[in-house]
Amino acid sequence: MNDQANSVDDCFDETPATLTRWNRQDTTWMLGLFGTAIGAGTLFLPINAGLGGFWPLLILALLAFPMTFYAHRGLTRFVLSGREGSDITDVVEEHFGLKAGAVITLLYFLAIFPILLIYSVALTNTVGSFMLNQLSITPPPRAILSLVLILGLLVVVRCGEQVIVKAMSMMVYPFIVALLFLAVFLIPHWNGGILTTASTLPQPSAFLHTLWLAIPVMVFSFNHSPIISAFAVDQKRRYGENADERSSQILSRAHLLMVVMVLFFVFSCVLTLTPAQLAEAKAQNLSILSYLANHFSNPTIAFAAPLIAFVAIAKSFLGHYIGASEGLKGLVLKTGKRPAAKTLDRMTAAFMLIVCWAVATLNPSILGMIETMGGPVIAAILFLMPMYAIRRVPAMRQYSGTISNVFVTVIGLVAISSLVYSLAQTFLA
Repeated sequence: MNDQANSVDDCFDETPATLTRWNRQDTTWMLGLFGTAIGAGTLFLPINAGLGGFWPLLILALLAFPMTFYAHRGLTRFVLSGREGSDITDVVEEHFGLKAGAVITLLYFLAIFPILLIYSVALTNTVGSFMLNQLSITPPPRAILSLVLILGLLVVVRCGEQVIVKAMSMMVYPFIVALLFLAVFLIPHWNGGILTTASTLPQPSAFLHTLWLAIPVMVFSFNHSPIISAFAVDQKRRYGENADERSSQILSRAHLLMVVMVLFFVFSCVLTLTPAQLAEAKAQNLSILSYLANHFSNPTIAFAAPLIAFVAIAKSFLGHYIGASEGLKGLVLKTGKRPAAKTLDRMTAAFMLIVCWAVATLNPSILGMIETMGGPVIAAILFLMPMYAIRRVPAMRQYSGTISNVFVTVIGLVAISSLVYSLAQTFLA
């Protein structure tokens, strides 16, 4: 297990806690999970979901909570099914063997690391747009700006896992207020927006096609799988055999808060902007908040929106770094090499810095990365692997036979099939 996960060991007593009452640490984890999920995916969700029209967006809104809760609960149960103190890479190896463990560890890393790249691009674009449009300052060269921003976040990362979780939970409070404020602020500016598409029902084929391609974006937008491993390890240490019950309680509250907040924000945005304006935001490779800041002449929203976007993306970067570093360290160890802990930390940080900086400098399409790299690969780890384990691993068979398992499996297959479709379109074009 990596050093970040090990840092949890020193923070709590060995005696498992009871479920008699909700405590401060439970709240910290609830807000930490919420904070990890709110980031670039959420800030781009109104753009991609709104472009599909009213009816696909309505269906996606109804799917949001069950899709998020059941999938993350399944992954949490998967980590809990292993030996005490085992993170996700250890549990995979325990259940599926060394070769399968190495493959899934690689897939786990590939599911998470692209998210860091997406956040690096989004953060650079957000700060650059803010300096140019709101501060009337010519931003420094993109390579310098991205390097400074990523280095700043890595300094926070070096403080350890518990500092990251606490930092995210502290930032959640003002972020909730700010996101609510912005969503409410937009209400007087509602012009019908997406409702113009509600009067006519789309053709079934077009409707299903839009929904099919939007599922990966939804998976990405509500994802916080990178922090689930550390979350499950902590819950098992704190609550022992009661870990499944308490972790489900924490997840359900975090997801309810997440879905309500995100959907209110999404609908407020798509009721304010026309489909043409959403398409323009996509073309500019900006988050919805940065586009709104440039769209309105109101100084409040012009300055508040980019700052909210910066906080959201920054704290999600921190949360996803935990999972990405965990996966990378697991890959290094599975090669048979055993570098010293400090050496491994430095190697991991250097690799993250160089690649994130290079991608942020190149500025690829964020929505394109989400559709082709983020959502489908996440779905393989988050949706399909735990469902496969329920059928194959004795410790998880107690969770078999529920309709939620079928639902999670179908969503995972839909997300992955959209990747195959996108790749086929690329090669056939």
